[in-house]
Amino acid sequence: MEQIWKLIEAADTIGIGGHIRPDGDCVGSCMALYQYIRKVYEKNVHVYLETFSDSFAFLKGIEKIEHDVEQEKVFDLFISLDCGAAERLGFSEYSFLKAKKTINIDHHISNENFGMINHVEAEASSTCEVLFGLMETDRIDKEIAEALYLGIVHDTGVFKHSNTSRKTMEIAGDLIEKGISSSKIIDESFYQKTYMQNQVLGRCLLESIMVLDGKCIVSCINQKIMNFYNASPKDLDGVIDQLRVTKGVEVAVFMYELENRIYKVSMRSNNDVDVSRIAQFFGGGGHVKAAGCTMNGSYYDVINNLTEHIENQLKK
Repeated sequence: MEQIWKLIEAADTIGIGGHIRPDGDCVGSCMALYQYIRKVYEKNVHVYLETFSDSFAFLKGIEKIEHDVEQEKVFDLFISLDCGAAERLGFSEYSFLKAKKTINIDHHISNENFGMINHVEAEASSTCEVLFGLMETDRIDKEIAEALYLGIVHDTGVFKHSNTSRKTMEIAGDLIEKGISSSKIIDESFYQKTYMQNQVLGRCLLESIMVLDGKCIVSCINQKIMNFYNASPKDLDGVIDQLRVTKGVEVAVFMYELENRIYKVSMRSNNDVDVSRIAQFFGGGGHVKAAGCTMNGSYYDVINNLTEHIENQLKK
């Protein structure tokens, strides 16, 4: 902890990056640290992320996020947040590798410890929970608290997932005491959907299939359907969580086509199946009960390859 803040204090130029296809914890952690460094250390900070859901637009300073990086710029310090491997930083990986010093802060059990300093807490619910533990509580203002709460809410599925601990709930309570509107953050960033997003969700549920004697539910959306609804990957948030709560299901799998015969796969486990092991086998990563990867082949190839691994764990 001390090393991290010393490096931040000593750096004149600081960059922050998060993983490709940013979710609530990624965006929340990046914005929380951005605000904290600016407030406490009065440093100029650059945040680099791919485009993300409009539902995060309420965060203070969100308009400062940059979606490309100057290739010639060399940072004194670059901080990776919520990212298991350097290549998962996407377009900001180049800046991370070029930086004079690097820090990797994360909570994924599959993290590759790719920074000069690595602070990874695999037992934490989210990277935002990790950041809260690194920050001085009395320096956390309402805007920082909103960003941290957003990340915790999204990575715990509004405190439903098994990664929600007593510590998680205590931290959430501390953040609420900073004056944030917890119900507004939850409704507007997690539950609220556009009419089109509801249509896509309905289509994914309608076309889902049950396999492995009803222990696994699978749904997929291809490029043709995505184009029909004019939907982007960020419009698919929440599909996997709705699949997971199907009665009798042990594992939920949701995939969407990135390009011809290439699929982004998300997996959720309810009980004993370790989906992070399956994701790692196919070059991805994540947590025991929530993980993902990218796979090549036909829709049926992907399902057959995944269900073989799921079935092997269910037999144990």
